Amino acid sequence: MKITNENNIELMARYEDNHFDLAIVDPPYGIGADITQEYYSANQKRISNNGKWKKYKKTNWDSSPPSVKYFNELLRVSYNQIVWGGNYFFNLNLSGVIIWNKYKNLNMKDGELAKSSFNTFKIFNMSRADAYVNKCNIKIHPTQKPVKLYEWLLMNYAKEGDKILDTHLGSGSIAIACHNLGYDLTACELDKDYYEAAIKRIEQHKQQIRMF
Repeated sequence: MKITNENNIELMARYEDNHFDLAIVDPPYGIGADITQEYYSANQKRISNNGKWKKYKKTNWDSSPPSVKYFNELLRVSYNQIVWGGNYFFNLNLSGVIIWNKYKNLNMKDGELAKSSFNTFKIFNMSRADAYVNKCNIKIHPTQKPVKLYEWLLMNYAKEGDKILDTHLGSGSIAIACHNLGYDLTACELDKDYYEAAIKRIEQHKQQIRMF
């Protein structure tokens, strides 16, 4: 597992065509979710974590979608792709569809959509028993996704021995899933604070696994 604190374009530039078997990425959608999150953090009284919303730092992480260069590099270095928020990227020519059905858990929207290079349609149904924050005391990233979601993606779309790429590590959920299932992950996160929080979360998970 190789995780770095750097720009994803710089990371991908080091690799040859189709170096990665599968890229699973969750880039910013460019819909202003950073502003929405700031509003809810300031005004909502309770969510699921000790009755409080997480106070995320003020950034403009969702002010614009990734560049054309980013998607060109992503498609170049990976043989297959799963891109969350694919419905917002109209120029992304991927025919497969994956739906994450949330059943309105924890005041979230009903679901999210990913486009994929696999010509299939599949749904991941998250039951109310599935913890959204996945054994974290509180979400460490505004768009944190469940470890179980990434495990499901790997079990359905990856093969043993596949090299996995994530260009927006965020909370590190994919790294925990790859560790649990034995996949080789290369990932990066540009924001230093989120990078350090994700590394801490991943190392804590590894320590817990070794204890048992």
